[in-house]
Amino acid sequence: MLHKAVQVRLYPSKEQQIQLAQTFGCARWWWNYALNKSIEVYTETGKGLGQVALNALLPKLKKEKDTEWLADCYS
Repeated sequence: MLHKAVQVRLYPSKEQQIQLAQTFGCARWWWNYALNKSIEVYTETGKGLGQVALNALLPKLKKEKDTEWLADCYS
């Protein structure tokens, strides 16, 4: 079996760079928030939060005043 690789380099426009940076920042914030929440619940109850429980928190966060900027990114 022969394997081939193709290297591709992308050059995003300035708008795309801003959108990518915002999306990566939101994803990083959400990952850290979900990890912290899961650790807190585990220390209190001995059971962690599953993916469904964590995903249920996101719509509520998007509507809160402090974290309404999460709604600007694609979920």
